[in-house]
Amino acid sequence: MSALLELNNVSRLYTNGEEDTLVLDQISLTINAGEMVAIIGASGSGKSTLMNILGCLDKPSSGEYKVAGQCVADMESDQLAALRREHFGFIFQRYHLMAHLTAEQNVEIPAIYAGKSTEQRKERARALLTRLGLAERIHYRPSQLSGGQQQRVSIARALMNGGEVILADEPTGALDSQSGKEVMAILKQLNQQGHTVIIVTHDPLIAQQADRIIEIKDGQIISDNNNHHSAPVKKVPPAIQTASYFQQVIGRFTQALNMAWRAMVVNKIRTLLTMLGIIIGIASVVTIIVIGDAAKDRVLADIKAIGANTIDIYPGKELGSDSPEDKQSLTIQDVDALKQQSYIQSVTPQIYFSSRLRRGNQDAPATVSGVNEDYFSVYALKFAQGSTFTPDMIHRQAQVVVIDENTRHRFFPNKQAVIGEQIIIRNIPSTIIGVVAEQKSTFGDNKSLRVWVPYSTLSSRIYNRSYLDNITVKVKEGYDASVAEQQILRLLTIRHGKKDIFTYNIDSFIKAAEKTTQTMQLFLTLVAVISLVVGGIGVMNIMLVSVTERTREIGIRMAVGARASDVMQQFLIESVLVCLVGGLLGISLSFAIAMFASMMLPNWHFVFQPTALISAFACSTAIGVIFGFLPARNAAKMNPIDALARE
Repeated sequence: MSALLELNNVSRLYTNGEEDTLVLDQISLTINAGEMVAIIGASGSGKSTLMNILGCLDKPSSGEYKVAGQCVADMESDQLAALRREHFGFIFQRYHLMAHLTAEQNVEIPAIYAGKSTEQRKERARALLTRLGLAERIHYRPSQLSGGQQQRVSIARALMNGGEVILADEPTGALDSQSGKEVMAILKQLNQQGHTVIIVTHDPLIAQQADRIIEIKDGQIISDNNNHHSAPVKKVPPAIQTASYFQQVIGRFTQALNMAWRAMVVNKIRTLLTMLGIIIGIASVVTIIVIGDAAKDRVLADIKAIGANTIDIYPGKELGSDSPEDKQSLTIQDVDALKQQSYIQSVTPQIYFSSRLRRGNQDAPATVSGVNEDYFSVYALKFAQGSTFTPDMIHRQAQVVVIDENTRHRFFPNKQAVIGEQIIIRNIPSTIIGVVAEQKSTFGDNKSLRVWVPYSTLSSRIYNRSYLDNITVKVKEGYDASVAEQQILRLLTIRHGKKDIFTYNIDSFIKAAEKTTQTMQLFLTLVAVISLVVGGIGVMNIMLVSVTERTREIGIRMAVGARASDVMQQFLIESVLVCLVGGLLGISLSFAIAMFASMMLPNWHFVFQPTALISAFACSTAIGVIFGFLPARNAAKMNPIDALARE
């Protein structure tokens, strides 16, 4: 028989602080392919440590250990994981099955890390379970199985990747006598089929059933006896073929995703509570972006409704100038001069004062503005009834008036059509020719009364003055308003012989408003991001707890061949999945908030930009990776022996 496992002068020394404990002392041992070996010894004799070294769960402190001719001394953890996958199958005293997986899923685990396809895994797992008498219990969870049945699942798992060497640690220790006999019968049968079986036990009756008995005491082999003649070695049936590298990567990722989902489903309440911070954070970020954009658009729309692409010209050198001469600097001749400029679409003079309106025995205060026929188009005002002034009305100083809806409601509460009716402005009866439609604004509804009359009528018949309070200019589309502003200043300065006017460009206000809303949106987004980070810390905390709770599971995965990167990937995917699902729920919550807001604010338009949704998912993924990295790294760095020993 060929040497399969070789130990030459192997020692294992454990250091605890300043104290050194020699567990194995100069062990030399050769185990041939096809042998059935029992390693017997009392508790603390070193037999479990020897099994851990044989199974590549641990490395010797000194000496040499070879598996199929390969020396393990200088191997990295991933190489040792490959040896465990390809050569060894472990059967544990306490079965070490994952409680949230079915019998079939438990058996499949080694094949996942070996890169087998889903179809291959399921086919082989079912075949092994059927062979071991568990065909009717394939979909049972460990809690639904007896001890003997759980150990059979453990044996099937050990055989999943071929199980050239079966390492059984007290395989009957937790079983009743009948179940123990059945498990030993299975192990003997496996040995007859060509598997090398190594049993670690303290029970002499179990050891007597092996072909070779090795007794260990105080870390040394004190006897090595052949119990009876061994049958010729049969070749172990080959395991299912490994898939391509690409298929392995996809398969491992898919299975890690499936296992992560199962882990989430098992702890629904805890998972939901963990997600809560992410849900609130993502919902806050997306809602702030969406509502912020809607508010900005609404505010800008209201500002533009006041007069988009307009420039107001005021008398005086600057705002607050109190020179009586400067206050009278704007005249109707300036309006005529501005109308001649090619870059100006329309111009309207304005004269305004407060007066009381009367009709019959009713009166009310109002703002009276003298304007020309272009005023209403400059300020994008729409008419509910009638129309604006005609040039002829301006020329003949007609006693006509345009009123707003507030004035109509005040003086004609029970009358809808008011064209042709009269109101008295400062003892001048004026005929209503138009009603301006109500303007909805983000800034609130203005309840004051406003009326407009021809500026010529106001200056000569009502108010008796020739100078203007201001001039409003609408610049042609496509023309730079700031350039137009400079040209207007230059034109009027030349006309007046000095600078006695100043301007106010609505576009500058729009830009300032945009900047202000963006700043507020950024500030609120940062506050929301803080809540998202707090949620991420919650995810990290729960993942650290999860790693601690699932330490034994990590040890099982490593024992059946999982690499450190596989374990790290598993917990990273779980963290990212929690955050992604939380992000999806957060986006759904933001949709609900936006729907509610749209009912409360029907004039606002809420639009979910793709960039906002993509950013939300990107944030969820980043939070999962960043805050899941530490728990995942801790899991990947675990020693499989310590992990398996944790209850």
